[in-house]
Amino acid sequence: MSCSRQQSLFDSSPDPVPEDNRADPSSAWEAAARADRLSARVVFNRPLDTAFHYLIPDELRDHLSPGQRVRVPFGRGNRSTVGFCVGLERPPETLGRLKQIESIVDAAPLVDSAMLELTAWIARRYLCGWGQVLESVIPAGVKRQAGTRQVKFLGLPEDFSERFQALGVGQLPAKQRAVVDALEAAGSAMRIDQLTRAAGCGNSPIDGLTKKGLLEVEMRRLDPGDADDWSEGVVREQDLTLNPDQQAALDEIVGQLRDQTYRTMLLHGVTGSGKTEVYIQAIREVVAYGRQAIVLVPEISLTPQTIRRFRSRFDNVAVLHSHLGDAQRHYHWQRIARGEVDVIVGARSAVFAPTLQLGLIVIDEEHETTFKQESTPRYHTRDVARRRAELAGVPLVLGSATPMLESWLAADTGGDRLLSLPRRIDDRPMPPVSLVDTRNDRRIRAGVAIGRGLETFIKQALDDRGQVILFLNLRGHSPAVWCRACGQGVRCGGCDVTLTWHRDRRAVVCHLCDFQSEPPSECPGCGQRGLKLLGVGTQKLEEEVRARFPAATVLRMDSDSMRRPGSHDRALEQFRSGEAQILLGTQMIAKGLDFPNVTLVGVVDADTMLHQPDIRASERTFQLIAQVAGRTGRSNRGGRVLVQSACPDDPAIRLACNHDYAGFVVHELAHRRATFTPPFTSLARVIFRSPDEAAVADLARGVAEVLRRLQPDPAPVRILGPAPAPISRVKNYYRFHLQLAAETSEVIRELWLSAASELPKHSSVELVIDVDPLNLR
Repeated sequence: MSCSRQQSLFDSSPDPVPEDNRADPSSAWEAAARADRLSARVVFNRPLDTAFHYLIPDELRDHLSPGQRVRVPFGRGNRSTVGFCVGLERPPETLGRLKQIESIVDAAPLVDSAMLELTAWIARRYLCGWGQVLESVIPAGVKRQAGTRQVKFLGLPEDFSERFQALGVGQLPAKQRAVVDALEAAGSAMRIDQLTRAAGCGNSPIDGLTKKGLLEVEMRRLDPGDADDWSEGVVREQDLTLNPDQQAALDEIVGQLRDQTYRTMLLHGVTGSGKTEVYIQAIREVVAYGRQAIVLVPEISLTPQTIRRFRSRFDNVAVLHSHLGDAQRHYHWQRIARGEVDVIVGARSAVFAPTLQLGLIVIDEEHETTFKQESTPRYHTRDVARRRAELAGVPLVLGSATPMLESWLAADTGGDRLLSLPRRIDDRPMPPVSLVDTRNDRRIRAGVAIGRGLETFIKQALDDRGQVILFLNLRGHSPAVWCRACGQGVRCGGCDVTLTWHRDRRAVVCHLCDFQSEPPSECPGCGQRGLKLLGVGTQKLEEEVRARFPAATVLRMDSDSMRRPGSHDRALEQFRSGEAQILLGTQMIAKGLDFPNVTLVGVVDADTMLHQPDIRASERTFQLIAQVAGRTGRSNRGGRVLVQSACPDDPAIRLACNHDYAGFVVHELAHRRATFTPPFTSLARVIFRSPDEAAVADLARGVAEVLRRLQPDPAPVRILGPAPAPISRVKNYYRFHLQLAAETSEVIRELWLSAASELPKHSSVELVIDVDPLNLR
């Protein structure tokens, strides 16, 4: 890369960009003096497409390697700035005098040459700065070298009986007694999180016992790995016997492993077909070769059960995801880098795990939108994993019952290998699905969530001692607060969305900026009283279920109820153990969960995703219904599904209810081909945001005009817009966008780079380009 000054508009902001890295005219460094030495190429966490050359002082020459961070003077003010060294080379003579490195930040490289190559590819592919990518992929705890920490342990004093008698009370409250019983059963002190889980209580009973002097508190230094107790109670298991379909898929994967060649394989298996067992036995082969495997899952809620499953088969399993503390993440990162780990399990960012001998990458539930990062660098994990596997010469396995159309088309016509698991384990049938037209249900029209048919099925399932999952992809109590007089919804003051009533907070809440306030007593628009709550969210559904089935224990899983660390795992364990009979929630319960006693799944409102302003609305609707329907019928007890919809004739809903993925693919691909939309085209979205509405509109028009003017004839890129974004204001920033569509992303990249130096700018307007966007709001 050149070191000449150039601000990239890949992902720009109104902040000024430093000029360059050339030394002042008074610098003592002469061009001739550098003929026998190397310079360091340095990139920064800024939207720049250049690497800058710095001379390496003699005392640092033997200590600097690519992948380390360095502190250097940067810009006109020579402000001391940290950047990443990405290469060592002789500086071009055309650069003139150069500044020199001040110091080396890291004792050893944070990334190796393979990761430098991968991150450079990400920067090119997703039109952002190389330094921005490196800053993102290395966890903060690794950069800070986070270490051990002190943790509170609680235990029973040796003279517990004497202390209790001295209190002069007859007996302890039930929850305090449960804490004492848990400690007596353990026989030793416990961490507070372990104790609350074992006793089934919160912190209050523990605080009460401590104040009474009945608990002893000890602060211990804790190895970060000890804080990960997902393996507690894990029983060692043997590999299962595969059916012919599973064995055929495994043979294909193992063949690629033995050839040590790259290939992407799409494992398309219906829900309950045993995809995870295929992954495990393929990884068994990888570990036998002394290599490592990366397994990516889409949701934090899936991570604990996935970890337990892998730890029941493998000795050395590490975890990487965003809910880990800095010290824990650094601990696992170091173990992986030292080659002490066989299997790395985690969410999106685990694709960057620093494996020494990578042998296989698996992406489970590859269709999930959480694999797309929504902040810089805006990469898609599937494509990054594909590139990493290609660079390493190892297979990539994508698994799903409802693959993304891009993945399906790549396997059908693009050279990827399709592996199929068309049947469930033990040939169990797919659950029958009943589709209910809610337009004919008076109770639904009156605002009730559970129709007559669904209520009957729930009662039958509970009477038969089965469990029930209810899916509704709207959180809160009521999604809209509506004025009877003017017919308008009460909207957020800073965002172009309606406020949602949350009864647990006693407030109306914006789900974009998290603004909340007391519910208004009158309409902000017309001033009339008589506001009405419309719609059903998970909180209202929970109230209704508890009222109709008071004898059942009900659990709600959504982003409101699952805020505390470990809450996902505790809730799922309650349901798995049978302590709860009904589990309801949003899409976090719709995927990857295996509960043999679930005999009924109810989709409360199948239409919530269907009418979104998004080319993938039908695809996401099909995926959600098909995935949640697959949570039942996973044992000899069987199961059934009931789907409530006001659009029962929509192809996505009808085909999902028939478990007909192939039919949906044919229908949806025909529509996408006719409309020239992905996967038959590459797409990039340019988003402009500013508190100044006029400025953001003017800049969007100016950028679109330059892009159109610089296109050759015939134009290879379709430019749509600019126009206000579907959500035109977020957090008091007005938003415009335009879309660039072409046969390949390279064509879009060439146009963008050719226009970069001519694109207009405005000091108050931020510009973002999102390549292969999944969110078009």
